[in-house]
Amino acid sequence: MKTRFAKLTLASIISASIGLSPLAVMAADPAPAPAVVPAATPADSAPAAQPEKAAKKTAKKSKKDKKAEKKAKKKSKKKAKAAQEPAAPQQ
Repeated sequence: MKTRFAKLTLASIISASIGLSPLAVMAADPAPAPAVVPAATPADSAPAAQPEKAAKKTAKKSKKDKKAEKKAKKKSKKKAKAAQEPAAPQQ
């Protein structure tokens, strides 16, 4: 009986330590320092292009939003027009 309990206790302690070890490592590590990039490297042009890409994406999204608003206005105008006109009697 004691050996079963001892094995269970040992197994639970080991599994808990394995589960908590990544948290302990993350807590022990300080925030990573930014890497020092040597000046005048060809990679400098790529980060400069990223903000432009982000701006283009936001512009594209705003175009989509404008298009959706325009479509919604058009739909509402059609509905309003249909509501104002009396329905033609069908023969």
